[in-house]
Amino acid sequence: MAGPVKRSVMVAGHATSISLEPIFWDALAAAASEDGLPITALVARIAAERIAVPPPANLASAVRVWLFSRTRPR
Repeated sequence: MAGPVKRSVMVAGHATSISLEPIFWDALAAAASEDGLPITALVARIAAERIAVPPPANLASAVRVWLFSRTRPR
């Protein structure tokens, strides 16, 4: 199990960094590809969704939960 990897992304015109384990970076890249989006656009979408639910989770947590939710049957 590899530790978190920090990467910089642009969200709403602002640079921010996210620390995620490599498995989550891989899953995020796959989800972005499936949705036809760059990773930064998908992260921006997740960031916007997390703000809609008070209190907003930190961005890394929101990404992990979003990825997990995507794999769950509805």
